[in-house]
Amino acid sequence: MALKSTIYKATLHIADMDRQLYAEHALTLALHPSETEERLLVRLLAFALNVPHDTARGALQFARGLSDSGEPDLWQHDLTGQLLQWIEVGQPDERRLAKACARAERVTIYCYGSAADIWWAGIRHKLSRLANLTVWRLPAEQARALAALAQRSMQWQLTVQDAQVWLNSDKQSLELLPQRWMGSES
Repeated sequence: MALKSTIYKATLHIADMDRQLYAEHALTLALHPSETEERLLVRLLAFALNVPHDTARGALQFARGLSDSGEPDLWQHDLTGQLLQWIEVGQPDERRLAKACARAERVTIYCYGSAADIWWAGIRHKLSRLANLTVWRLPAEQARALAALAQRSMQWQLTVQDAQVWLNSDKQSLELLPQRWMGSES
């Protein structure tokens, strides 16, 4: 018998001063049986940091990611079906990233955990030709602290300024400092 996903609900109140974005989003997320809460919350953070100002060019959506190898964790299509954003969480291989960069206008990776440095050392030179790729690293201790905020029902206030993220939940406050390893700010 197949294991079922665990459902999490999150309400995000976002104040992103870097992008002049102020929004509220009520989300339902599925924790895949093979996924950790740490990865789930990094996906949620990736959503908050990339959600567009409006849906005029399509909405940012959670894709099937782990359940379908042909889809990322998050993506955004415009109203004609053109793939605008492809967002991955983790440490995808070079071929997957090259394919994503050929399909989407913009590809963003959020790597985290203690193995991220090893992954990056082995792949960074291979990725230099991918002009539309941005790679972010969330330090392992910050990703673990983020995972500690996991609850089946969450309310977060996120404030972003100068690439620093302050997250407040009913459990605690947390400062996150994602590091850009590659790519542009846009």
